[in-house]
Amino acid sequence: MLLPPAALALLLGLWGLERGGSMWRDESVTWQVAHRPVGELVELLGQVDAVHGLYYLLMHAVFAVWDGGLWALRLPSVAATALAAAGVAAIGHRLAAERAGLCAGLLYALLPPVQMYAQEGRSYALVAAAVIWATYLLVRRWWVQYTVLLVLACWLHEFAVLALFAHAVAGWRVRGWRRSAVAVVLLVLPLAALSAGQAAQQLGWLGRPKGADWAAYAVVVAVSLLLARGADRELVRVALPLALLPAGLLMTVSLVHPWYVDRYVLYSLAGLALLAGAARVRMLVPLTAVLVAAAVPWSLWLRTPESRKDDVLAVADAVRATARPGDAVLFMPARRREWLLSSPEVYGGLHDLALAEPPAASRTLQGTELGSQEIRARLFTTPRVVVLLDPPDQPRDPYPREVVKRQTLVSQFDLCEVRETRGARIALYAHPGQCTP
Repeated sequence: MLLPPAALALLLGLWGLERGGSMWRDESVTWQVAHRPVGELVELLGQVDAVHGLYYLLMHAVFAVWDGGLWALRLPSVAATALAAAGVAAIGHRLAAERAGLCAGLLYALLPPVQMYAQEGRSYALVAAAVIWATYLLVRRWWVQYTVLLVLACWLHEFAVLALFAHAVAGWRVRGWRRSAVAVVLLVLPLAALSAGQAAQQLGWLGRPKGADWAAYAVVVAVSLLLARGADRELVRVALPLALLPAGLLMTVSLVHPWYVDRYVLYSLAGLALLAGAARVRMLVPLTAVLVAAAVPWSLWLRTPESRKDDVLAVADAVRATARPGDAVLFMPARRREWLLSSPEVYGGLHDLALAEPPAASRTLQGTELGSQEIRARLFTTPRVVVLLDPPDQPRDPYPREVVKRQTLVSQFDLCEVRETRGARIALYAHPGQCTP
């Protein structure tokens, strides 16, 4: 009963695992951070990204055993998704029937967001697997194992703690669950305290939930409530809160503190799959047909580089084709240095004009940059510079360093050529008369 959902998730995850050899910038962060020595990695976590610290350490161990490129980067997520699908099946079997569990596990594996994060070198698939199996342990009332697994989930990403609110609906009357909940909160507090001081730089790029986010959530609410009408009562007590509460709570909090991204609560899709798997057959057949029809084109699309915001390997190829020995490189904005950090053979051949301290030495993700006037002075003495830019429709950073970069390029340089890749532009600037080789 557990094998078919796990096998389906595994096959879907392995299908197109390399996505044409692409890697997007969040995966690049995983790649370069997990390759740092443990001491440097721990120093980094004291400054930024503590929320992903356990995941980076896990990936460091993976790369120490097998530095297998994109396969090594993403295979843990594939395996975790297979475990998660099996966990959904186990919960459905326990609370409803074997058929319900089997259907729920298969549906979970087919959900497009599940397939997406099964093929990504980030922590979200692992978090989902840990929360889902913690939910199974909640159902079995195995409190020690439940506590350990939910703490693991929270240390992989602390927003897994929102699963406690969903579990409270079924567990708050049980003394064992209440003790476990207190233990989980206490054991996650050190991570929460550390990451709270990093929240501004960690999540400062986020805005409040948009209308599309609320509309998508409303659809999930409506579908979940509809499916709950045809499901077993005990299953509804577990699945419905899991489907609705983590995302709903995070979106509500984000009206004040913008912290919501749907992947942070990926595990909540297990609740939706459980409700669908346990629904009446007459409801399940058309639902499955719709899901499969939607999943096939989505599955094909997410296995292409176009399914991510950018492609750092394509950026590196474009830089390699543009630059020549002696050229400088400039990142606008500075955080786009990430585009080249996973390609040291390209980055190492260029002079990083604005860099003050590299990432490892500065215990940061992308390094630190010089002051505005020093950057301007270096630009004046640089004949040619390869500039890595966001697409033109992206807002420009208002920080003084970024303003100086833009103003100096416009006033002192000619634009020689521009190459566009997925989510990025690579522009070559030169002093007047020096564009040609």
